[in-house]
Amino acid sequence: MAAAAVAAPGALGTLQAGRARLVAACCARLGPGWRLPGSLMGPRVASAIWARGWAAAAGGSAPRRGYSSEVKTEDELRVRYLEEENRGIVVLGINRAYAKNSFSKNLIKMLSKAVDALKSDKKVRTIIVRSEVPGIFCAANLPVPTIAAIDGLALGGGLELALACDIRVAASSAKMGLVETKLAIIPGGGGTQRLPRAIGMSLAKELIFSARVLDGQEAKAVGLISHVLEQNQEGDAAYCKALDLAREFLPQGPVAMRVAKLAINQGMEVDLVTGLAIEEACYAQTIPTKDRLEGLLAFKEKRSPRYKGE
Repeated sequence: MAAAAVAAPGALGTLQAGRARLVAACCARLGPGWRLPGSLMGPRVASAIWARGWAAAAGGSAPRRGYSSEVKTEDELRVRYLEEENRGIVVLGINRAYAKNSFSKNLIKMLSKAVDALKSDKKVRTIIVRSEVPGIFCAANLPVPTIAAIDGLALGGGLELALACDIRVAASSAKMGLVETKLAIIPGGGGTQRLPRAIGMSLAKELIFSARVLDGQEAKAVGLISHVLEQNQEGDAAYCKALDLAREFLPQGPVAMRVAKLAINQGMEVDLVTGLAIEEACYAQTIPTKDRLEGLLAFKEKRSPRYKGE
């Protein structure tokens, strides 16, 4: 298709070539060895190449376990790897109580390092972003599902961090808003781009122009969050709901989860025809995996599958 598109004359050839480049770029994000399906560009990859696609880059540092529940209590970012029935869930806890979880250079640096480590950790299935400071919330470009648990304030950068997550849940008492125009500036952490994509352009403009703050019920009504809960006595209702969702994701094939997220994210940025081509390319990458074979075998044997992310 790519060769034909390049050779095709006129606007149609240009459009087809552009679509082919977009799909190729999408596959490139999946790592070395990824290729488009045969109907688009080249043969489908073998399982050995697939395995390399998710491995850490040669010479790169291995995921650091320094970001764990063992970190010092004064650290601004706490990374906890949950165990037992919650194995595969990682909780990123923001802990800047003295600054009401406002972003600092150190916090941004720690978030960046944590994200880099989590990207290459194949054991990670879902990530929950929450506040360790009661009543205040404040992802990142991660390949696994991310859930923002908003149990308190999420204003400005806090809401922008939540908007970067795949799913947002909040307590009814939570407060959310992009309030930067009150300070004669604009949202600078993705808010002007992600909020319109989440709730529509007109309403996003209204909220940013007015610097309006929404509670959990109002945020749910406009589609800013997926779930709203009455706050509990412990003040962690949103976190509990996020944990329930993460547990629901755990049994699914980890490779399929990553590829599904990529297909959705990339497809939403292009026209439908290109999006369908991206979906086809992503679907092709699940075919040679050991997980797919395990899923079929488990279905045949009427048992729960034991996926390994391979």
